[in-house]
Amino acid sequence: MIKTICVFCGSSTGENPVYVERAEQLARFFLEKEIHLVYGGANVGLMRVLADTMLRGNGHVTGVMPKNLVHREVAHLDLTEMHIVADMQERKALMAKLSDGFMTLPGAYGTFDELFEMLTWNQLHIVEKPVGLLNIKGFFDPLMKMLDKAVEEKFLRPEHRGILMAEEEEAILLKRMNEYKPVPAEKWIERLKEGKI
Repeated sequence: MIKTICVFCGSSTGENPVYVERAEQLARFFLEKEIHLVYGGANVGLMRVLADTMLRGNGHVTGVMPKNLVHREVAHLDLTEMHIVADMQERKALMAKLSDGFMTLPGAYGTFDELFEMLTWNQLHIVEKPVGLLNIKGFFDPLMKMLDKAVEEKFLRPEHRGILMAEEEEAILLKRMNEYKPVPAEKWIERLKEGKI
């Protein structure tokens, strides 16, 4: 059963108010389910909305932030826990270690970087934890089409495409994440070298 979820999301709130509303809704859902939040530790954008809503409800919030961002004064100073790390790679590694699974809200480069790192780590069995998209207003539809195209063109195996789950509702997404079964380890890299896939 998932008890701690790392959420990747934007350092902006976006143009549509629905993104803020859904970040608040997700935080209230976590509070109801007694799920701890791990996130990037920032005091801006959807990251702040998520953390502040959790904190107002006495939720447990853990931030992980590289020291250079702390020095730029974007760190949230009122979290339950804050881990200051050396760089972005250490940040992602610690967030992965602290979490049972990952959810992604709308964002941009940083959000996509974190999302794809966790997908790649699952593919390589560095971690075996569920990865989900909260697909608010179809924000991630183009991304999912791109991944489907990668499968169609034989760059991505269907079972690895299946690592990434997407739902419009957090309750359904959490249910799927709790039911997630990692892709069985096999010698797919050797098969790739042999030209069999």
